[in-house]
Amino acid sequence: MSSKILLCFSPKWTRTCAMLFMVIMVCLSAWSQQQGKASFYSKRATGARTASGERLHHDSMTCAHKFYPFGTMLKVTNLSNKKSVVVRVTDRGPFVKGRIIDLSWGAAKEIGMLSQGIAPVKVEVVDETTIPMRPKDDIDLPKIDFELAEASYSFIDKWKEASDGQETSPKPKAQARQRTRHSAKARERNQENKKATNQRQTEEKEGQNTWNRVFDKIKNVF
Repeated sequence: MSSKILLCFSPKWTRTCAMLFMVIMVCLSAWSQQQGKASFYSKRATGARTASGERLHHDSMTCAHKFYPFGTMLKVTNLSNKKSVVVRVTDRGPFVKGRIIDLSWGAAKEIGMLSQGIAPVKVEVVDETTIPMRPKDDIDLPKIDFELAEASYSFIDKWKEASDGQETSPKPKAQARQRTRHSAKARERNQENKKATNQRQTEEKEGQNTWNRVFDKIKNVF
């Protein structure tokens, strides 16, 4: 047992482990980062179907890569002017020696390589997973008491009692108004009746006077 433990910690074994670790790290760095030449699609390629099945559009931030899975987000940096753009893998290519990525026309415009045609770039995988962080400044929100007080229920009951009392008991103001209206109407009727009787009396007197005049004229004739 002790010999096996010593074998594990022997210099030869540690060297092999270190070499394997170095190879793994190099492979991971090569997988996550590349440097090479980039080209771009022309505007005429708009509408062409890509290897993923999507239609190509010159304004979309997409690219073609040889081995990254479809949908992988890549950050492409133009090494000549240090401008960067994030694109999504939707196609396969380029199949030209020395080129590592084909950009859409819009992505090439973002990093300023339209005039160059072919530009040296660095390609990095964008890690979309973000760790939620606690905000630095705590927001002080006002404390609100949501407890229900018993006074609210008594207030509602009193309001109901008051409304019921108002419905059952007659209003004195309304009664006074009705009385004044009835008295005013009665006065108007009495005045109208008096006027009518006065008119009748005057008409009767005038009729008697006319007949008396007629009789007087007849007497004078005879």
